[in-house]
Amino acid sequence: MPTIKKTKKKINAAILIIGNEILSGRTQDANVLFISNWLNVNCGISVQEVRIIPDIEKKIIYNVLDLSKKFNYVFTTGGIGPTHDDITSLSVSRAFKAKYKFNNEAYEILKKYYGVKNFNNGRKKMAKMPAGASLIYNPSSAAPGFKISNVFCLPGVPSILKSMVNNLKTFLIEGLVTISSTFNLKTVESNIAYDLENLQNKFLKKVDIGSYPSFKLGKVSVAVVLRSQNEKQLKSCEKKLIKIIKAKKIKLFKNN
Repeated sequence: MPTIKKTKKKINAAILIIGNEILSGRTQDANVLFISNWLNVNCGISVQEVRIIPDIEKKIIYNVLDLSKKFNYVFTTGGIGPTHDDITSLSVSRAFKAKYKFNNEAYEILKKYYGVKNFNNGRKKMAKMPAGASLIYNPSSAAPGFKISNVFCLPGVPSILKSMVNNLKTFLIEGLVTISSTFNLKTVESNIAYDLENLQNKFLKKVDIGSYPSFKLGKVSVAVVLRSQNEKQLKSCEKKLIKIIKAKKIKLFKNN
């Protein structure tokens, strides 16, 4: 089982979704939620930005380089398959000025998986990636993802991606896990907006406070979510929020 190194520092990441099918609405992205949650819970890595771009080489190159400079890690999804519009591997190679070539280990993995007779050009293409890249092994369909610099290139198919993520741990440094607490209130946002603003100012940069209204079956409610990487600060914020709720005589549905 892959292990992960630890640090007490905050580690951040960005996700780059690549694919015309996402932008056209033909395919609904299911990877952002999974990757973000998996990184936080398992690795203490916080996703700070998500971008969705088309299968255009210049856009891939620009965004990969831009995000790799701004964040500790970048995770791309899509565009590493066998078809003509799968250009992520080539584009990432050019972004890092690395030769785009067959990875011998990936080539042998795929040849063994498909068999020599069925190992056609499209399948061979999935073994091409930047020279010097490290493989991210794929227990589902054999075709590996890869890592170059701080960029991890993963498939777009959610079931395959999910089967591969544990193999990322070899390359990652674990940061501080973000913990959260949720209060579901029977009220409207305007009733608590001023109080939440004051509370946020008291816990600035220590606790992130989010307010999310809901309208279901004619009933109005607000979910107040507290997030922090410091459990002591989170508990302190919770106590102050509970005081606000009691002072305003707001019904508390649930506290997670």
